[in-house]
Amino acid sequence: MKHKVRHFIRSYAVITLGSLIYALAYNIFYAPNLVAMGGLTGLGQVINAVIPVLPVGTTVFVMNVPLFFLGWKFIGGHLLVSSLYAMTFSSFAIDVMNMIYQFPPMDTMLASIFGGALLGLGIGLVFAKGATTGGTDLIARLLKLKFAWLPMGTLVLFPDFMVIALVAIAFGKVESALYGVVSLFVTTKVMDTVLYGMDSSKVAYIISDAYEEIARAITHDMERGLTLLHGEGGWSGTDKKVLMVAFKQRQIVAIKRTVKEIDPAAFLIVCDAHEVLGDGFREYKQNDL
Repeated sequence: MKHKVRHFIRSYAVITLGSLIYALAYNIFYAPNLVAMGGLTGLGQVINAVIPVLPVGTTVFVMNVPLFFLGWKFIGGHLLVSSLYAMTFSSFAIDVMNMIYQFPPMDTMLASIFGGALLGLGIGLVFAKGATTGGTDLIARLLKLKFAWLPMGTLVLFPDFMVIALVAIAFGKVESALYGVVSLFVTTKVMDTVLYGMDSSKVAYIISDAYEEIARAITHDMERGLTLLHGEGGWSGTDKKVLMVAFKQRQIVAIKRTVKEIDPAAFLIVCDAHEVLGDGFREYKQNDL
């Protein structure tokens, strides 16, 4: 019970931090520099430009309500409750910050790049704890059920492009859309790094006549499991043994050193591993992003 309570508190603390970063990114970088933003926050920018008395945060909150009813059926109550919290906190944080202090404009390109990075960090933290900030984030989470192989950053990208175009029309500046696209690209990259990049793993394929000695060194000295694959030389036609080993980023130097010390002529291929699930790595979870 205590473990569940700690997990709950920790999750909502991260969601709160991510939502706060989201609001900061909007107020510091997007709003004062007229950089187009995607999602319902971007639509909030459009409505605010047309009807200035309507605050962006409150407008976003109202527009999100129908989406949450739509999403309830498909992604369950827990995700919707946490998403409702994240959306409510970030929406009202935007308005409260704007009432307290209005940040001055800066170089628009810097605002696009750093705003996108900060926004991607905030959304990534929220997503990592199974919530969304509403809007196209929630739409992307629903699309993930259908297109499970696509990363979240890519799924967020498409609907946001349309919103950015509308924001540029409302502002009457094509530059707003262009800077918005730059920011959106940075956002999706940082978001995917937060969600997937922290699980930085590698996969090595090792082809060597001294495969048995290399296998012993990796399994016993480095305490890392491996798989023996059976191959055939494309030119010589001779049988080859291929060692496949998954390992953490920090072990890459030790792997290379071990292989080359045993067999300087070994053929070694090291690849990035997007995700590694299994003993010693991550466990599979049904609602993984």
